Amino acid sequence: MGEGKRLAQIYGTRLCGVIIGSEVQDLVKESHGYGADVVYSIEHPVLKDYRSESYGKAFAYLSNKYHPEVILMGGTYNGRDLAGVLATLIETGLIADCTSLDVDDKGGFNGTRPDFGGKELSTIVCPKNKPTMASVRTRVMKMPVAVEGRTGEIVLESLEFDESQIKEKIIQFTPLERAGAKLEGADIIVSGGRGLGNPKNFKLVEDLANALGGEVGATRAVVYLGWIPKEHQIGQTGVTVRARLYFAVGVSGAIQHLVGMENSDTIVAINKDPDASIFGVAHFGIVGDLFQVVPALVDELKARGLARVVVS
Repeated sequence: MGEGKRLAQIYGTRLCGVIIGSEVQDLVKESHGYGADVVYSIEHPVLKDYRSESYGKAFAYLSNKYHPEVILMGGTYNGRDLAGVLATLIETGLIADCTSLDVDDKGGFNGTRPDFGGKELSTIVCPKNKPTMASVRTRVMKMPVAVEGRTGEIVLESLEFDESQIKEKIIQFTPLERAGAKLEGADIIVSGGRGLGNPKNFKLVEDLANALGGEVGATRAVVYLGWIPKEHQIGQTGVTVRARLYFAVGVSGAIQHLVGMENSDTIVAINKDPDASIFGVAHFGIVGDLFQVVPALVDELKARGLARVVVS
C-alpha cells in the first residue's frame, strides 16, 4: 500500500485496493487506513478460502471493468499464484519478484528484480499491454503507518459463483510452520558468511545472536557448503528480512544476499576487507578480524549487563 501510494502520486491517479473473500468488511476499513482512496470488494461464500480459479475470476472481472494502470501483488505463496493466473486471464505481462518499482520519464512502469542467482539486477518494462502487473518480495517495501479513522470510497461488486463448477476443492487445511518464519519477523539478526572460515566458527555468530536476543542468519554460500541449515538463508533464494538491527559477520556483500537484508533499519558489518561490498549498505562498519571483534562485542554486552541470559 505504501509503495502503491507513491506510484499513484507519480501517475496522478488514485490508489485502489482489492478485497476478495467472505465477510471481509473489516479489511476494507483497514485498507483505507493504510492509504487506499477506493476499495473494490467482491464477497461470496465460495470466496471464503483462497483458490486460484475463483479468485482469478473475481480479480479479472474487476480489472476488465475498471482498467487500472498497474496491479501490484505481494510475493506470498498465494500472491504469486494469483498473479500468474490473473496475468493469463487479462492477457498482460507480469514482472515477478520485484525488489523495487519506479516510473520512467516516459511514464513507463519499471520493475527491478535480481537475476542469475542474485548476481545481476534486471529492470523490466511491459510497454505494450495494460495494466502492467508486478509482484513484490515480502518485507522489501516499508510498511506505511495506518491512519486511524481514515475513510474512502467503497465499491461493492457482485459476481455469481457455482461451487459445483469450481474444479479446485479444499479437502483439509493443515497449518505448517514455514522455514524461515522466525527470521522474517525478527527484530535482531546476526548473519554469518564465508569469512567465518569453517562451520565450527558459526558459534561466534550464535553467541552474538544469543547475547542480543536475536536470530541467526546466513548467506547462500555457507548454506550450500553445508555449514548451517537452509532455513537460516537470507537473500534472493532465501528469506527477505527487515530487521531493526542486522549484524553481518564475515559477509562479503553479494547482491544475492543484499536484496534480502538491505532494508533493515540499522546494519552493522564486520569484515577485515575494507573494500567488501557489504560496507556499501552498512550504517556502521568495523574493519577488523571478526575472531577478535565478535568476542569483544559479546564481552562488552555482558559487562554492561545488556546480554540476554540463555538457559539450555
